[in-house]
Amino acid sequence: MEKLPFLLTEQSNVKTTRLDEMSIREILTTMNEEDETIALAVRQVLPQIEKAVEKVANAFKVGGRLIYVGAGTSGRIGVMDAVECPPTFSTPPEQVQAVLAGGAGAMYVAVEGAEDDAMLGAKDLEALRVNEKDVILGIAASGRTPYVKGALLYAQACGAVTVSLSSNERAIISECADIPIEVLTGPEILTGSTRLKAATAHKMVLNMISTTAMIKNGKVYKNLMVDLHASNYKLRERAKKMVCTLTDIGYEQAEAVLEETDYNVKVAVVMILAETTKERAHQLLLESDGFVGKALKLATSEGV
Repeated sequence: MEKLPFLLTEQSNVKTTRLDEMSIREILTTMNEEDETIALAVRQVLPQIEKAVEKVANAFKVGGRLIYVGAGTSGRIGVMDAVECPPTFSTPPEQVQAVLAGGAGAMYVAVEGAEDDAMLGAKDLEALRVNEKDVILGIAASGRTPYVKGALLYAQACGAVTVSLSSNERAIISECADIPIEVLTGPEILTGSTRLKAATAHKMVLNMISTTAMIKNGKVYKNLMVDLHASNYKLRERAKKMVCTLTDIGYEQAEAVLEETDYNVKVAVVMILAETTKERAHQLLLESDGFVGKALKLATSEGV
């Protein structure tokens, strides 16, 4: 196993060797300048991210899941992305989920030693009944976390697609993944604190993977989140605005149609634009795999 001090993420940043002597403005400027490099580092691995998105999008089509696995900051980033999918895309909580070393409580309080237990990673995935339909994405800035490695090896044995996400070259977890993603963000301004650039890069990558996979599964029409779960006032108002934008009808009419569809934006839009019933709109979307654009084309071809 590669020794921690030799990892890129553990190296000292030459720009910040006098970090403790800098003024507040100097520290903030330096952090900002370092953060500017993150998107460029992510750009270098877009081909690998694309492969991961293809696998996740296909997994969703056959009832598979995207499961993030990580420890500490890396695990918490997975949780952050997973919990946003149900309200944004109306997905069931199990479709995108996160497994955190030490359990749910580790989201708030560090569980010492959990990340060093490879068998625990395997056991946590075993409890989820991982299978060949799933995609398991292991996250570790160092690229060497035993918990993540154990989870990825178990996932491979189950026939699942495995993806690794790290910030070091030739990472150990890359060897356990069908699709290794290594985002080289370089030394942190605070040596070894990978909750900074590395974590930001990883959040960007997870944003890309989950969002694009959802788009490719009909969760978006044009650039609008038409499959959102309108569970509060803000989201209901957003739903009304979307219907108004997509159909050119007024606020009150949009509200009335949404009330009829139980705030299902996709059904409301198809009802209005195809000039059809709620039941037929549901059927058109079903026949179009949930894609609003395809449903409208189908309605036109059938003369609905």
